Amino acid sequence: MKLQTLNLVLENEAGELQHQECARVAVVWQGKELWLQPVGNQLMLGVDVEEGDTEYANLLLRPMATNLVSVELEMEPADPEMDHEHVHGPDCRH
Repeated sequence: MKLQTLNLVLENEAGELQHQECARVAVVWQGKELWLQPVGNQLMLGVDVEEGDTEYANLLLRPMATNLVSVELEMEPADPEMDHEHVHGPDCRH
């Protein structure tokens, strides 16, 4: 399976633009890596959970305008008994 490519435009403080390509990209926000990657016709956003983490991040998206959302990380305690193979679906209760 061929990975899809993201075309990034990075702007520095001087307003200069740099173009890059990658399969996925992370932004470090509040000490966590928020990963963006294309999947089909969607752009997926997720926070990786690392071995030994005592909390996990819920992503809260809030509409701000027609073409703008805010992203907030809400940290919750990790359950050490949690099934690491769990897949979120319509019958999951969290």
